[in-house]
Amino acid sequence: MTSARTLHARRAPLQVLLCGGAHQGKRTLLARLAAAREPAVAIRCPPALAASRMRFVVVDMPAQRRDAARMVDQAAAADVGIVVVDARSALLAPAHRCNFVAMLLCVPRVVLAINKMDLVGNSQSAFAAIETVYQALAHELGLARVAAIPLSALHGDNVTENATAMHWYAGPSLVAHLESGPGDEAAESPFGATTTPSPDADQFEASIAWFGDAPLLRGRRYVMRTATTSVNATIAPLKYRIGLDSLEHVAADRLEHGEVGVGDLTLGQPIAFTAGHGNARFVLVDPLTGDPVGAGRLRFALRRSQNIHWQPVDIDRTARASLKSQRPCVLWFTGLSGAGKSTIANLLEGRLHALGRHTYLLDGDNVRKGLNKDLGFTAEDRVENIRRVAEVAALMADAGLIVITAFISPFRNERRMARGLLPDGDFLEIFVDTPLAVAERRDPKGLYRKARRGELVNFTGIDSPYEPPENAELTIDGAAGDPAAAVERIIEQLRRLGIIAA
Repeated sequence: MTSARTLHARRAPLQVLLCGGAHQGKRTLLARLAAAREPAVAIRCPPALAASRMRFVVVDMPAQRRDAARMVDQAAAADVGIVVVDARSALLAPAHRCNFVAMLLCVPRVVLAINKMDLVGNSQSAFAAIETVYQALAHELGLARVAAIPLSALHGDNVTENATAMHWYAGPSLVAHLESGPGDEAAESPFGATTTPSPDADQFEASIAWFGDAPLLRGRRYVMRTATTSVNATIAPLKYRIGLDSLEHVAADRLEHGEVGVGDLTLGQPIAFTAGHGNARFVLVDPLTGDPVGAGRLRFALRRSQNIHWQPVDIDRTARASLKSQRPCVLWFTGLSGAGKSTIANLLEGRLHALGRHTYLLDGDNVRKGLNKDLGFTAEDRVENIRRVAEVAALMADAGLIVITAFISPFRNERRMARGLLPDGDFLEIFVDTPLAVAERRDPKGLYRKARRGELVNFTGIDSPYEPPENAELTIDGAAGDPAAAVERIIEQLRRLGIIAA
């Protein structure tokens, strides 16, 4: 076998992510690995082990919910993941599942270290039972087998050298496996697939593990980071959630913290993709906070992504706008129900029409009677409602119109998505800032009264949140109750921006 000294001289240190639930033996194993290695490089690990002698760079991640985002981020940069489980654990505990799934989806090579074999009499059947459960989960995620190694960190069995106590185990020790390197790329592909590059694509089926505090929602936009690029990504649709106990497929529109599912990803631009390579694994990032919230692997490119191409047309946005002698844009009204959005938007369209401008008003209730009649008011449906409206508004602006929308649009993420569909400067967010008490007192449709009586669920401001804009182009005092004055402020702003003639 190649010596550790020769190996160290030949390639950069291996970054190993070591994780597992509480009391699985992670720290004992880490100490055993550190003591066995020559002092070649520094090791990132708990302070108590800072002076350890080890060739591998190790990141020790506790299996706690607050550390899940850190674990995902670290996993994305790791070369090997070691998931440590107690041989006495016959079932997948929640902490084990999160760690194992994160490793499978984020790390090129995964080792399942079944520890404390001495406490089950070094039983081959006990090892096989646990390995079977974990291999089944790997298979369900569309991945190839992982390397499972039985060991006793306390006694050093199968850590650096094979143990006679487990004579039935014919594989390498943990250290030998780590030092063996990735080997043949096709054989090591986590999908068991060839590594022939596929044509660039912008739609994929993907396995996704979710670690965010807020749920993953169908239709919501995230930032997807791979080893080579960063692009916008939308879950459309989420196909199913995988029951991590039963491995059954369960229909789902969302993933909660610690859940795993399979869905289609639509990207903002095509990316290079090779099954089994680094660009197949990704981290999902919240675009508002920049925090990692999920991880996954691209399973395969969807065929339709290669069959659909943008059709160039001769008449473009500029030509259409020139014919109407105006600058197209989207005026996006947002605020609570009863804030006064529709009233102000309707008056504004009348004023623009009188000025000879070409407009169209998209109102929340009206759109829900047609285009979005199939949607309810869950968080998922609200996200999809705004996604569709934003796409329609962008198309109408491309036709040269001044588009006015009046929607509660309670989530910043979706308003940010709508803004991103338009050229810079062509999206104006107008926040009708009306306190909840004022909006509830007006209650023109009686919706607040229904919500207070429990007859209407997921109502914004009562049992569903409203996220006010942080940098709206214009804020209107909705409590003032003067729609005409609000319209004049907006007209003045449009003139100042050159959207309509001064």
